[in-house]
Amino acid sequence: MRTNSAPRIAIIGAGMAGASCAQLLASAGWAVQVFDKSRGVGGRMSTRRLDWTDASGSAHPASFDHGAPCFSAHSADFASFVAQAAGDGLLTRWSPRMAPSSYLPLGSPDLWTPTPDMPALCRSLLAGLPVRTGCAIEALRRDESGWRLESGGTTVDQGFAAVVVAIPPAQAAALLQDHQAAWAQQAQAQKMLPGWALMAVTDEIASAEAPAWDLAWPSSGPLAWVIRDDAKPGRKPQPGLTHWVAHATVDWSQTHLEAPAAEVEAALKQALAQQLGRQPHWHYSTVHRWRYASVPRAAASSISTTTHRWDAAIGLGACGDALGGAGVEGAWASARALAAAINASSKTPLSHDRPAHA
Repeated sequence: MRTNSAPRIAIIGAGMAGASCAQLLASAGWAVQVFDKSRGVGGRMSTRRLDWTDASGSAHPASFDHGAPCFSAHSADFASFVAQAAGDGLLTRWSPRMAPSSYLPLGSPDLWTPTPDMPALCRSLLAGLPVRTGCAIEALRRDESGWRLESGGTTVDQGFAAVVVAIPPAQAAALLQDHQAAWAQQAQAQKMLPGWALMAVTDEIASAEAPAWDLAWPSSGPLAWVIRDDAKPGRKPQPGLTHWVAHATVDWSQTHLEAPAAEVEAALKQALAQQLGRQPHWHYSTVHRWRYASVPRAAASSISTTTHRWDAAIGLGACGDALGGAGVEGAWASARALAAAINASSKTPLSHDRPAHA
């Protein structure tokens, strides 16, 4: 149970890594405060919500899981976490109908998706915890009173015994530089791959000649994934309409990383039309650039030997999928390892205030 004397810890980043770490530390007695620069939580497990207007002027609500569309569990520990979350109604197994040109390899793991949207899992982990969104932490300062967080040259909050940085490596490096130069250098060297995502509303494309499908993994062209987003568990399809999210390949995204959004949108709509086998009626479309979308395949193949970073002497830690082995599972594994290391520390900058743990 948290007490008034519980040491404060700041978590920068409210994606899967930050949310998981915050929940574990709060359960252990820390007074957690979470910060995120985005309007909501979830990080790359996010959902874009908007209204589009049809030709008659009527507005239609739409939502797109434009980051990670789903995930799977490979380790026994994460499978146990997933099973618990599924039992709590937060996750649903997804068995998509595959497009004719795609297939699920034999022995492939189950796909899971939070409901009713991708950020739901992070929202659940952060339930009851103070979260400040729309707040980009740009600098960390440390003195005898603890850590101070700054944004735009102004102090946002202070008096923290410890800070956890749970954001992509390139962004984390700027915060770590003055306090752990070696970590910052390693973070700058950690490559993350970009990804363009198309979000679109079209007319219904299914027919007797072209049965409906929910997921495609094209074997060639600019698209890596095509997801019928409104067919995922817990989503609400709209009659006569189809909501799509199409993710470009890493190679295509790197080549067009700085291309104008309109040019990218046109190219990805053309690729989606080719995947569908016809030119649909486009009711709405837009694109989003994920500059730090994923970890290179080499890192994804196995959990890294350095799953997290923790300096108990100054109370500074870092976690994320770039350390934990990529993807949602990698982010969770890294956060779990860091929380365990923090709780196992013999002392923190304010260790005399730390409550006893069972």
